[in-house]
Amino acid sequence: MKNTVLFLFLFITYNIEAQSEISGLIIDQTTLIPINNATILDIQTGNKTLSNQHGKFKMISFGKIEISFLGYQTKKIAVLENEFLIIPISLKINQLQEVFINGQSIPSQKKYATDAVTIINTQAINRGNSIELHPILNKVPGVFMQNGTLNTNRITIRGIGARNLFGTANIRTYFGDIPLTDGNGESSIEDLELVAVSRIDIHKGPSSSSYGVGLGGTILLRPEFITNEGIETSLSTYLGSYGLSRNVAKIAIGGKKAGVNIIYSNNKSDGYRDNNTYNRNTATITSSLFLGEKNNFSIIASYIDLKAGIPSSLDQDDFDTNPRQAAFTWGQSQAFEDVTYGIIGVTWKHQYTPSFSQHTSLFSSFRKNYEPRPFNILEEKSNTIGIRSRVVHNSKLFDKKWDWTAGGEVFFDFYNSKTFDNLYQDFPTGTGSVLGDQLFDFNEKRNYYNLFLESNLMITNKLKFNVGIHTNQTFFDIKDEFLEDNVDSSGKFDFDPIISPKIGFNYTLNSHFTFFGNIAHGFSTPTTSETLLPDGEFNPEIRPEIGWNYEVGTRYNLLNNQVYGSLSLYTLRVKDLLVARRTEEDNFFAINAGKTIHTGFEGTINYRIITSAQKQLNLTLSGTLNHYKFDKFIDLDNDFSSNDLTGVPSHIINLGIDYIAKKGIYGNLNFQTVGEIPANDGNTVFNNSYELLNGKIGYISFIQDYISFDFFLGANNILDSKYASQLQINARGFGGNQPRYFYPGLPFNMYGGINIKYRL
Repeated sequence: MKNTVLFLFLFITYNIEAQSEISGLIIDQTTLIPINNATILDIQTGNKTLSNQHGKFKMISFGKIEISFLGYQTKKIAVLENEFLIIPISLKINQLQEVFINGQSIPSQKKYATDAVTIINTQAINRGNSIELHPILNKVPGVFMQNGTLNTNRITIRGIGARNLFGTANIRTYFGDIPLTDGNGESSIEDLELVAVSRIDIHKGPSSSSYGVGLGGTILLRPEFITNEGIETSLSTYLGSYGLSRNVAKIAIGGKKAGVNIIYSNNKSDGYRDNNTYNRNTATITSSLFLGEKNNFSIIASYIDLKAGIPSSLDQDDFDTNPRQAAFTWGQSQAFEDVTYGIIGVTWKHQYTPSFSQHTSLFSSFRKNYEPRPFNILEEKSNTIGIRSRVVHNSKLFDKKWDWTAGGEVFFDFYNSKTFDNLYQDFPTGTGSVLGDQLFDFNEKRNYYNLFLESNLMITNKLKFNVGIHTNQTFFDIKDEFLEDNVDSSGKFDFDPIISPKIGFNYTLNSHFTFFGNIAHGFSTPTTSETLLPDGEFNPEIRPEIGWNYEVGTRYNLLNNQVYGSLSLYTLRVKDLLVARRTEEDNFFAINAGKTIHTGFEGTINYRIITSAQKQLNLTLSGTLNHYKFDKFIDLDNDFSSNDLTGVPSHIINLGIDYIAKKGIYGNLNFQTVGEIPANDGNTVFNNSYELLNGKIGYISFIQDYISFDFFLGANNILDSKYASQLQINARGFGGNQPRYFYPGLPFNMYGGINIKYRL
């Protein structure tokens, strides 16, 4: 009897000592967003608990727990100490409907979004050569990225931004919580290192109040953070056609509550065309730090050093007969751009109460550019600084779940531009550009503030409404530092405040179909150059472009998640369209001259043909059918009303297939057809429709559990199609020359290499 009592006493004592109260935070490994309603299971007892709306939990455990959540990989961990745990979980492949979006405003899963959202995950980014962004974005319905060269690009969403002469405009872009859109409203995301990006979220249309309301939409680049304990290093190197070479080195160090990720890359190319060399070095650092239950910090920093030739566009004859040549004057002057660019941002999240939190980001950037062109030599310097802060609250309204966020963003942009005469014609051929007398010197300040309020209200378990309002005001201040002939172009110009409301809904019919829709207002302010008249004076009549977007759509999931995708129908109506009226090769000014109607249909179908443990075979069909036209557009004596919108293809269709085997073999093939594109407003010149076929195969081999080798071989434009990869819209011929509309696309080209990873 005494032995039995002693045994029971020791058994009870052991179990009391073995168990302990644990607490922790469940987060998405990619975005660091807390996950609500994740299941935490104590493996020994079978006891369960759920994470709350902020991803936190508490429970009694005997030392081993299992974390699971729909769409995410189940994770088991040993709890060695009685402390607050940070537990990241990763999304399963092809479970993008479950992924969390709006991480910096009101986190919610994609399937409950009220706008059209496309998520590009790491697997999709790595399907190509990971240096070029356009093959990735051009698979997204409604998005079209033209690429004249590696350093000459233009992104449009639903036709918005197609009329911008140089680069990407009218689309808001962010890297983490750092704005990449400069004070002129222009974005350059192609220079960032794609290996540092874990995910790309694309919100189409002006429906993202918390990120600004650019007419085209918003592109959010999610930086990669290290959240698992241990050390991971990798080295990737490969070679390709036309002198392409790429080397990427990465080291990631993760602890229980902190981690740092460091990436360096070098990308070189001799180029397909004359005067087309490219050399880019990047260094990127991301870091996360969790300080207890209430505070966490993230840091993002990136530095880019780029030098690239500029071959410019070609006229029809040169494009047809010798597409490898540079435009004559651009080749003679050996035009190039030499850019250094850096960004840094710190984000602090503080949880005041279980239902109230604050998110504040400080960010800064600089950019220097030296760019000789045939008509002048440009020197640019810019510095930006800003703050973005918001609060998020979870509560109830009339006994219904009610989440809201309110905040603002203040942005200061300081820009200096100088131009000099280019004397290349006064020197022997082959000398290249020679700096001459100074022509202009402008100091510009462009500041703005954004204020926003956004709210989600659950009317029923199936019906959710989203409402938001956004206010912006932009200010210009230009000082002419180089007064010539006593002409002073200095001046100030402030736009009136613009208020942009939106309303959206999401209705879950059943486990197979979710319907969504929204009505949203957006705008795009003119760039600094568009506010100036040809004599350098401000144009007091210039106005921002504004528009309303109307959209309905559905997300579906059929045959036990074997078939899934989305469909949407929209119309976007824009007025006060900004039109560039060119007077010389590098002299143009803008007028508000028209209205456009952007009506389109977008859809994706994903079919998981094989989903066994040994292999996966997936088929994807995506496409955009659109009818974008000028509703009313009169420029001088020209009436372009009812013409097709310039610079936008009539359709884009993608058909792709992906194969992954447990033995390490993988591959993908993508066929794309692009419709004809009007090259001018009169619709008298078109870029012909074309087809592209791209593919990649590879083999991954493991040495035990900590070393892996990834061998790969890829090819682009396998059909060797001849096409223009970018258009210079509304080009004009000067001096009796033909207009130069066309940037030649690359013919058949290949690349191959190896990626080595080591995990400790």
